[in-house]
Amino acid sequence: MFEQLLEYDRKILVYLNNLGIEQYDFFWSSITKTAFWIPLFILFIYVIQNTWKGNKPWISQLTALGTFLCTMALTLFVKAWVARLRPSGEEEFSKLIRVLHQSESFSFFSGHAANSFALTTVVVLLTQRRYPWVHLFYLWPILFSFSRIYVGVHYPSDILVGMLVGMGIAFGAYALHNRWRANATDS
Repeated sequence: MFEQLLEYDRKILVYLNNLGIEQYDFFWSSITKTAFWIPLFILFIYVIQNTWKGNKPWISQLTALGTFLCTMALTLFVKAWVARLRPSGEEEFSKLIRVLHQSESFSFFSGHAANSFALTTVVVLLTQRRYPWVHLFYLWPILFSFSRIYVGVHYPSDILVGMLVGMGIAFGAYALHNRWRANATDS
């Protein structure tokens, strides 16, 4: 059964990756880079700062940073442990897909998906009462994650698991944030 799931994963990747059109390669190759999103990260800091202004905003900012760092550490550990080759790293399979980027690290699970969904989720949880529109931030991890399929470096299951792990860590971090704030006000 596991082999059948892996085969579906490969077929879905081939299908989605081959939807790519050369005219859009520059767009997807750009948004797959973390540096492209720096203005959004600055907006995250601003929104958190404004939401918690006058109420120890550094607690919420440290929560967001901690969420990101924890997710990144877990991702690196799991990638080394599982050691799944990237689709672009499998010589025969890579002939079936459009490979726009190469990566030397392993594939499972997607750090792009995990980190972007973790950071977005914790920012949304921290700020949604003041700014209901922050749910629009989810456009970032969706585009960022799909770009990894488009450029040929992740399987759909890498993205799905990364998304779930990232969101799970974010919910856990938010619960810790709320305890931290409760303890900070009691002191």
